[in-house]
Amino acid sequence: MSKLTGIYPWQDKLWQTLNQDRQKLHHAFLMHGRAGIGKYDFALSFSQALLCPNKNEKGQACNECPSCRWFDDESHPDFRLISPEQEASADEETVSVKKTKKKTQISVAQIRELSDFLSLSSHQTNGLRIVLINPAEALNLASANALLKMLEEPASGVIFILIVHQLQRLLPTIISRCQKVCMPVADEALALAWLSNQGVKNPKQQLAYLEGSPVKVFSEQAQFDQLSEIWGHLAFGRRLQPQAAAPVLIANSVEMGVIAIQKWIYDIVAIKLGQQIRYHVQYVSALQALADKVNLSRLFDLQKSANEFRKLALHPLNHELQMENLLVEYTKIFQA
Repeated sequence: MSKLTGIYPWQDKLWQTLNQDRQKLHHAFLMHGRAGIGKYDFALSFSQALLCPNKNEKGQACNECPSCRWFDDESHPDFRLISPEQEASADEETVSVKKTKKKTQISVAQIRELSDFLSLSSHQTNGLRIVLINPAEALNLASANALLKMLEEPASGVIFILIVHQLQRLLPTIISRCQKVCMPVADEALALAWLSNQGVKNPKQQLAYLEGSPVKVFSEQAQFDQLSEIWGHLAFGRRLQPQAAAPVLIANSVEMGVIAIQKWIYDIVAIKLGQQIRYHVQYVSALQALADKVNLSRLFDLQKSANEFRKLALHPLNHELQMENLLVEYTKIFQA
């Protein structure tokens, strides 16, 4: 399978629109839309093209000049990427605990460090400087206010690009100072065609499981072999062996295992209520058989337990034991 490069077919029209008049670029773009549709890749391609002095007729980067080589090497002096992952652990000796946690916020220190970058001139003649923030909703109140000051008094030749999955989580004052760009979603036919061209097997099933997000399907191919094994265990219903299944469900990550259970439960409820299944189109028969034997009251209790477990997925607990307990509860929702 090839590495993803450039923009995606469902983004072609937007690319043309943004490239119609490069001389009147807004100083801040807010690229918003649901996860898994290629916002980040589009923003990277747009940033590289803005910095490239030798763009082609479509406004795309040449991929050959010094600027493009710097960008590919992640060392471009006129580009800054701000994300939660950039924050280093305060205490490297606590890595055994830290490894179960993800950075979820962009700190005010990260934004303030941009001051020196904004005060410099571009390293290229008549060039731009670009700040890409991903995801912008990771800004906390202090860092959001610090960014707001920069957007209110934009430095000459600087373009901010903010990527947002959930627009409502961003300060209205930041939104008002940006040009909003609604990122397009691929329709099912285009998404399936693209995934097939990338060599993805069973694209329709995978697209359904990841809620119509083709980029997410492509980038998370490794998890589907694991998911197939998980689904095989869940299909046993009351005959599932919790001690054997628990290590399988947490092998990739605890969160992935819990989400797998949550989506499996969703489809059982859907069938029980006479609705269409959403995530497991290839397991209709197995889910129907389980739905015929399920106790809805116990099922909803299990749903609450799964939701609570997911909240604890990043905490350093005995996850295997917790998963075993959840699976024991799962076996008890089915009648003999």
